Amino acid sequence: MAQYFNEPSRTFSEYLLVPGYTGPDCIPANVDLSTPLVKFRKGEEPSIKLNIPMTSAIMQSVSGEKLAVALAQEGGISFIYGSQSVEDEAAMVARVKATKAGFVPSDSNVKPDSILADVVRLKEKTGHSTVAVTEDGTADGKLLGIVTSRDYRVSRMDPKTPVSEFMTPVEKLIVAHEGVTLAEANDILWDNKLNQLPVLSEDGKLLYFVFRKDYDAHKSNPIELLDSKKRYVVGAGINTRDYETRVPALVAAGVDVLCIDSSEGYTEWQKRTLSWIHENYPDMKVGAGNVVDEEGFRFLAESGADFIKVGIGGGSICITRETKGIGRGQATAVIEVAKARNEYFKETGIYIPICSDGGIVYDYHMALALAMGADFLMLGRYFSRFDESPTAKLLVNGTYVKEYWGEGSNRARNWQRYDLGGDQKLSFEEGVDSYVPYAGPLSDGVRQSLAKVRSTMCNVGVLNIKDLQDKAKLTLVSATSIVEGGAHDVILKNK
Repeated sequence: MAQYFNEPSRTFSEYLLVPGYTGPDCIPANVDLSTPLVKFRKGEEPSIKLNIPMTSAIMQSVSGEKLAVALAQEGGISFIYGSQSVEDEAAMVARVKATKAGFVPSDSNVKPDSILADVVRLKEKTGHSTVAVTEDGTADGKLLGIVTSRDYRVSRMDPKTPVSEFMTPVEKLIVAHEGVTLAEANDILWDNKLNQLPVLSEDGKLLYFVFRKDYDAHKSNPIELLDSKKRYVVGAGINTRDYETRVPALVAAGVDVLCIDSSEGYTEWQKRTLSWIHENYPDMKVGAGNVVDEEGFRFLAESGADFIKVGIGGGSICITRETKGIGRGQATAVIEVAKARNEYFKETGIYIPICSDGGIVYDYHMALALAMGADFLMLGRYFSRFDESPTAKLLVNGTYVKEYWGEGSNRARNWQRYDLGGDQKLSFEEGVDSYVPYAGPLSDGVRQSLAKVRSTMCNVGVLNIKDLQDKAKLTLVSATSIVEGGAHDVILKNK
């Protein structure tokens, strides 16, 4: 006979946090949102910690290289999407790792025989006014000069004018050389009243730019997530089919952590993937999932997962539940898996972080998920709305939106994510193609959301995530209470 759960599975919106005592030191500025990303033994520190409990979903419409850098600047981590060629994914990872804090690879490059029209097109495409002129037109070619908006006037010059005629040649530039520190580079910028400083290799090839405008931005990101070489930390998604080819390429590109991207993690395929990675790359950390109960957690824990993702069917673009009837309410799933995680820790002394993946609709859901036991969150729709996501910004019915589609949609056709050992194709859709309201820069959105989380934690009377998990009091709410919790019985003014 089939097993039945007597209690319905719950969503985040069915819970509220009950306030606790707020002491004089319990203010948002004192809240520490750092959290472990990968497993560790009792009494030890994890090899990778997040400074904020946010990761971006392994999706084409979310986790590109620009978002990876922007999120690392805020203290979180992106997992570059794996539903692309091995070479393209590895190249994305390599570009993120090449972007040292304050050292920016050039994304606007021309050859000396390019023309003014090429420069104008590049500026329109990238939004950047500094263009590097290199021998071969690549980002790491021998630097011959630079072009800025002060070097030309579109209204007074022939669009066919060669770049070599109006660029500032390298001989007239102040440059720095490989090995310069960010502090030294900033001193050169300020001492010489420069807007940009090229950093060159010994043989004159362009390595990076350091920009004056980035100085304040760098100072305003005190919790950037950096590796030991001051590079941004970045993750990457893999699947259970081509990992023997994909993982070596990602490791060579410098990836910090991997995550198996799958709709369901309680499978032999994940066990084999984890085993192969730990055997061949014992120092590489790899997360697995997704699961929704104790059995799934135990299976992946014993298979060697370094963190475990929780959630099936709760994403805003996911239709797995209505297509296949598989899943569980996200709140219930997080609560049960967190309990299993804690029991496993007591038994073994090994703490395996869990990630709540899906089901976050409102900012307060973030605080609820953490209180229920999640160590960090994986967010798709949330990050897809920002400037840095890789999708197009469109004007639809008078409102700015960004495109957002699921990995199980016909647009993504990521059959590997839903692979159960059958044909190598997407047999039916488990995701939709959609729009989300445009929300501006990532930094503004993340800082506002986390300000709410910090404030909530102070209401609960805690200053870190571990205490939130241990001391939070949660209550179920009725349908009537949910209505009561919003604006009601008033006539709202137009915003």
